[in-house]
Parts: sequence; C-alpha cells; structure tokens
Amino acid sequence: MEIAELGRRIREAREKLRLRQVDVANALQVTPQAVSKWERGENAPDVTTLVPLAKLLGTSTDWLLGCYRSGPDVFEATVLFVDIGGFARMSAGMAPAEIADWLNALFLQLTETVLRHGGVPVKYIGDAFLCFFAGADHRARAVRAATQLLRSAPRDSRITLSAGLNAGEVYLGAIGHPDYARPDILGDAVNLAVQIEGWASRNRGGIAAAASVVEGLDETVPRGEPCAVGFKGRAEPVTVHPIALA
Repeated sequence: MEIAELGRRIREAREKLRLRQVDVANALQVTPQAVSKWERGENAPDVTTLVPLAKLLGTSTDWLLGCYRSGPDVFEATVLFVDIGGFARMSAGMAPAEIADWLNALFLQLTETVLRHGGVPVKYIGDAFLCFFAGADHRARAVRAATQLLRSAPRDSRITLSAGLNAGEVYLGAIGHPDYARPDILGDAVNLAVQIEGWASRNRGGIAAAASVVEGLDETVPRGEPCAVGFKGRAEPVTVHPIALA
C-alpha cells in the first residue's frame, strides 16, 4: 500500500469523526506535526501506534492498510466529567447573552487546561463538560488536569465545580442523525464518571475518582479515604476515592 493512501484513509476516518489533528495527537500522545505528516503521506505511524490509532478512529488496522473495512472498535481511556453546581440558581437572574458569555469564558479556560494535559474535549452539555484522555499515562494526566481545573476555577461563591473520573473502555463515534451527528464517547466508563461527579457534587464538590483510576496512580497523588458508594442501576457498590487539591 502506498503511504499516501494510508494518509488519505487516516484523514478520512478522522474527519468523519470530526476530530482535529491535535485531538488525535493528544489521544495517542504524539505531536500534531506527526499526525499532519501521516495525513500528507510524508511519514507513517510506527507499528506500536497503528493499533491504538485504528481503535481511536473506529476502524481496523486492515482497513487503514487497505485490506478491508471493519466495524468500529473501542479503546481504553480515562473519562473526565465536570459540572458547575449552582449554575441554574446563578443564571436565573442573568440575560441569555450574559449566560452565554459567562459559560464560554469558563469553558475556554477548562478546555485549554484539558488540552495542555493531552486530553480530548468531546462536548459541552449545558453547564457540564465531557472529555477523555487516552494513550500513555492517561489516568495520571486526567487527574492532573482535573486538579488544575478546580484550582484555577473562578472564585465565585455562587458556583461549585465538581469532577468525576473513571477509566475503562469507551466507544468514540458520530452519534445522531447523519446531518447533525457529532462525535461522542459511549460506554459504562462514561456513565460511571457522570455518576461519580454527581456523588462529588453532593459532597461539597471537588474531585472523585473510581478505583480504576486511582489504582494506576503514583502513591504521591493526594487522596482521601475510599468510600463504597451505591449508584442507581448498579448491583454492587463502587469504590470512590476523593482526590485532594493540595
């Protein structure tokens, strides 16, 4: 297979998911320049990167290499879900344009922090933000990003930021009507991250992470005592660790 054809297929799969080159780079922990060279046919991913790349793009190595098309796959990631507690009460006295300006300023700050730690922003859901981290050290990078998010959040007594983290397999793909579909991540790993954020929010905000995240962290990462938490729809309690900001 010609290297130019490989680059074309990488670009085609990336654009179908509406991902940017920097998103692919962050997920694989390579440089955006490397992804650009792949797509221009100037270089090719090495063999250790090809499988994670295919999973991220929802295809197979065989399809990327020109053999045949395969269905979408999943990959391991740490999911970070952030929500703004008190937003509904605060925004009740604001004009719609003022709400938009306030949210855009905050989401800009949150998103830039995630990008600096090699994360991939997925979507904004009202006053919430969903993203993921994949590739090398994805758990540690997600925790560092969450910690910085909350440390640098605006000092506003009207709101409280909380974050939930969970690691596991996720599916990345375009979801919705073909004309309006947007990239999204799906799977129980995502659902549990949202539930863990809800638990953190009910416990005065802050960061909470599932054992699936904490087990992969260095012992120097400050954390509170683990709690066995029962969540709706889950037969067994989930071990949740508060993550200290200090």
